[in-house]
Amino acid sequence: MAERLQKILSQYGVASRRQAEQLITAGQVQVNGAVAHLGQRADPECDRIEVNHQPLQARHRPTQHYLLLHKPLGMVSTCADPEGRPTVLSTLPPELHTVGIHPVGRLDAYSTGALLLTNDGDFTFRLTHPRHDVPKTYRVRLEGPVSPATLETWRQGIWLDQRPTRPARVTVIAASPSHTQLEVVLQEGRNRQIRRVAQALGHRVLDLHRVAVGSISLGDLSVGAYRALSATEIEALLAESSVASTASAGLSQPSASHSSS
Repeated sequence: MAERLQKILSQYGVASRRQAEQLITAGQVQVNGAVAHLGQRADPECDRIEVNHQPLQARHRPTQHYLLLHKPLGMVSTCADPEGRPTVLSTLPPELHTVGIHPVGRLDAYSTGALLLTNDGDFTFRLTHPRHDVPKTYRVRLEGPVSPATLETWRQGIWLDQRPTRPARVTVIAASPSHTQLEVVLQEGRNRQIRRVAQALGHRVLDLHRVAVGSISLGDLSVGAYRALSATEIEALLAESSVASTASAGLSQPSASHSSS
């Protein structure tokens, strides 16, 4: 059955759908010997599809994996790092390094907590596209006390990158003269959003920890450990992405950088 090339490449774990579009646009994908174009359809069973002259094997479609990782401090949310820092792949056994597993969104190196990994490009697309953003829950420790007015401003949204952030749920968990512990629930994922909003409101982030992506929480998963998602959890995330898409219809959409830490 013929499908769009970017969808095929994501299904085979070559890249996420957005990355596949970039490969196609860069002329790195060929179909039956000709350079492919964006929007082109093909059938892996009868068309010869190549990425950088390496053929896609129709019978070698990898098993799809859906994982939850408890990302440690200092680990980068990429599959390779030119600076030699540990990546999310370093937590996985060698047999999972070659099947296209990649992070679903990002947490910056100085943030910890829940990070989804998969080699299903459609799943990545559904959970990271601005129209489908599922809620993400963070525990944030800020320097100093935070005033009620500041909290309300954060909840309502501020101007960032020349457009307003969406309303957020911000709850005080604990407070002292030296720091304030918050729970922040976002339904968007701009680049380093929590850190930048806190800075704009006059506070430095001391610790940032993601405790849940949608209904999937870390629970007692150890730092650096990962586990497979159940079929029920996968279905729940996809359902939540559909609800988020409906709720965000008509709103201005942020860029798809998806690193809200």
